[in-house]
Amino acid sequence: MAKGKNGMRIPPQALETERAFLGALMIRPEAMVESSDIIAEDAFYAEKHRIIYRAALALYSKSEPIDIESLRAKLADQGLLEQIGGVDYLAELAADVPAASNARHYAGQVQKKHMLRSLIDAGEYVAELGFDESEDLEETLDKAEKKIYEVTSTPTLSKFTSLSDSLKGAWERLEHLHEHKDEMRGIRTGFKDLDNMLAGLQKSDLIILAARPSVGKTSLALDIARQTAVQHGTVVGFFSLEMAAQQLIDRMVAAEAKVNSWSLRTGHINDQGDWDRIREAYDKLGTAPIYISDEPANNILKMRATARRLKKEHGLGLLVVDYLQLMAPTQSRGSDSMVQQVTEISRSLKHLAREMDVPVLALSQLSRAVEQRGGKPRLSDLRDSGSIEQDADVVIFIHRDDKTNKESDRPNIAEILIEKHRNGPVGKIELFFDEKRTTFQTLEKADMAAFDSTVPDF
Repeated sequence: MAKGKNGMRIPPQALETERAFLGALMIRPEAMVESSDIIAEDAFYAEKHRIIYRAALALYSKSEPIDIESLRAKLADQGLLEQIGGVDYLAELAADVPAASNARHYAGQVQKKHMLRSLIDAGEYVAELGFDESEDLEETLDKAEKKIYEVTSTPTLSKFTSLSDSLKGAWERLEHLHEHKDEMRGIRTGFKDLDNMLAGLQKSDLIILAARPSVGKTSLALDIARQTAVQHGTVVGFFSLEMAAQQLIDRMVAAEAKVNSWSLRTGHINDQGDWDRIREAYDKLGTAPIYISDEPANNILKMRATARRLKKEHGLGLLVVDYLQLMAPTQSRGSDSMVQQVTEISRSLKHLAREMDVPVLALSQLSRAVEQRGGKPRLSDLRDSGSIEQDADVVIFIHRDDKTNKESDRPNIAEILIEKHRNGPVGKIELFFDEKRTTFQTLEKADMAAFDSTVPDF
């Protein structure tokens, strides 16, 4: 940043480049087409240059020519002609262009200076936020992050991608997947049949896992988090709004060690083989990249900030939220209904998936209509808001007939129903729920003889 005569630092600017760009617009018809996607309306340091460019944009939007006379007439109609220096200044701009073919380059340089000035303004704004002690810390941090994000979300970073370039990348991915048939495009869950139906959990997707209480949705989410982290090194962020971190850890250890969860929680481990498996489970989970936040009543502002830090420090492959209806709204408004709050939360989670570019697996309650009606869950049973169904890319239900039918001939068999799949097929798979170890298994792996019926269910 240059210094003025009085020692004050002058913000980054390129007045001559601004003049060259505006002049190029007036003498080369293609200049606006080539450059309008990389320069913002307010990118100009000089006010009169901003006025001229806005007039040029107005002409361009109506497919009218951009030349000295057209701009003169437009500015005169707006009462701004004299403010920019009259028609003489327009003629001067057109006459002094070094090379009209360089319009896009000029636009890029002007935008760069604008971004640097915007960064300075953002820094000053963030500094002022730091001095304001009246707001909650989470609100202040979110405002600061949004301000910085606004600087980076500029026309220079937002553009179309040509279909030919996209097709080339798609063809390379297809060839790679064909040659490496065991690989998945998405994050593996550890359940082969589920992975085959979904091709893994896809980046930027919001996946809703819903069930009535005590059916096993937290256990399934923990299984997915544990298996993808242990087996594939996926970095997982787990937001637990209902259970404490130690409870989740106990469940994961029991599932990984294949020991009775209740015995583990109470310390009643008498078998040496169980001790050996528990030590091995601790070793595996100790190196698994799973990060747990168990702050109750968490809201999307805190979660987004936490996810950003996790991604920056360790990388990020999957986010899990347990569960959606326990999230707090960003602002407490007594007039908001639960439907409005859940609508805000579900849309925020979808935005979080897009921003972090990772799948977000969000657990959700189902309404009592399932039990009252009987049968399997429907999309309309998603509790409190139709927006959950709308925002979700994938909706998965867990249905267990033995939970509502005491005479069921399918004890502990869980149907995993994929009822919405925006980019693929719907259908179902079946898993066995091991209640003693609080974990799901494929039917092939379920070892019925290993269960100890003397230990109470919980």
